[in-house]
Amino acid sequence: MKIIKIAFLFTLVSISAQTDVKIYDIINDVSANRIKADIKTLTEFGTRNTFSDTTSTTHGIGAARRWIKSEFETISKSCDNCIDVFYQKDFVTKKGNRRVPHDAWIVNVVAIQKGTKYPNRYVIMSGDIDSRASDTMDFKTDAPGANDNASGMAGTMEAARVLSNYKFENSIIYVGLSGEEQGLFGGAGLAKYAKEKGWEIIGILNNDMIGNITGVDGVIDNRAFRIFSEPVPANETEKQRKMRRFYGGEVDGISRQLARYTHKMTKTYMPEMNPMMIYRLDRFGRGGHHRPFNDLGFPGIRIMEAHENYTQQHQDIRVENGIKYGDTFEHVNFEYAKKLTSVNSITMAGLASAPPSPKEVAIGGIVQASAKLKWNKVDGAKGYKIYWRDTTSPTWDNSRYVETTEFTLEGIVIDNFFFGVAAVGENNHESVVVFPNKIIR
Repeated sequence: MKIIKIAFLFTLVSISAQTDVKIYDIINDVSANRIKADIKTLTEFGTRNTFSDTTSTTHGIGAARRWIKSEFETISKSCDNCIDVFYQKDFVTKKGNRRVPHDAWIVNVVAIQKGTKYPNRYVIMSGDIDSRASDTMDFKTDAPGANDNASGMAGTMEAARVLSNYKFENSIIYVGLSGEEQGLFGGAGLAKYAKEKGWEIIGILNNDMIGNITGVDGVIDNRAFRIFSEPVPANETEKQRKMRRFYGGEVDGISRQLARYTHKMTKTYMPEMNPMMIYRLDRFGRGGHHRPFNDLGFPGIRIMEAHENYTQQHQDIRVENGIKYGDTFEHVNFEYAKKLTSVNSITMAGLASAPPSPKEVAIGGIVQASAKLKWNKVDGAKGYKIYWRDTTSPTWDNSRYVETTEFTLEGIVIDNFFFGVAAVGENNHESVVVFPNKIIR
């Protein structure tokens, strides 16, 4: 009995040391009513098709993006101008683009909350401004896009309202991206802009449809959600590919580690939620705005509802055979959108509070009953966490905290597990785990 009590006490102490009361406050601060109001406003612009009216003050994509920018500016004023708001844009032409009905500017609304210690390191939350009717080339028919993707855009704005009340070591970007339905133009433009500016992107959390709980399959679920992530970077080198054949890492790319981080934050602070790790870049044969960032080697994931309703996606508003088609306001569950907004907010808060990840993690231990790890010293880290898991486990299940930059896990056979290392800050927030990228000979 005594041993059980001691073990239980140790568990409580461990959990207490790894949680941050501020994160619970952030969850409580997210408002379903504010998200509801923002989704309502976005649907009332009629259509937000990327190629719709840009001059009207009440209708079309132009009015929508100006309203989003004004909301970000209002949020900035309330935090003593802590957020820099601007348009980032690129020009696309009809020539060579089958989903572009006419030449136009693709305009993103960007809001940057600068970090206090690492201002050039960014974690990004995105939602899509644009909507579409059944025909993506139809930029005149009303397309309210309540769930796809006013929900993701409203969630991004709400995260800005909540997180702007806090200061973080790393920078946070809240962005409304355009041109998603025509070819991921907005994401491609911002990813290129980030590359040119030399931004160090910790990760992008792409939110695309976070408000539906009633699936076309009849399932109703207000707790499960999906985290899509690609296994390895699209721009990996041939040397890195060959290394994976012998040392592993097929499911341990930078985007997959970002997904695991989101999963861990959710299970730690929102255990009532059921995050589903989906081992795909995106839904089968489909795409989202994290992909252009992945294409350039940045880590990025898609966070979205678990059960989609296809009668409410990319559909003209109508009734056929008793079925109501159209992505309209009444189909959105605002409490669920609040939950997924909270998932994003706490993930960003954790990442923005953490020191950088180790850049180099070396591993060795061939034909030995131990695993040796060595990594570079990280500025701002008080210590490090060595993680390991069964090779078939989707999550990091075992860990050991150390305050050195090398350590040998005795009695743990390197062949039977995967390993990684994260940096731990003075505030106990951890970086994203880094899978070994060098071998100790």
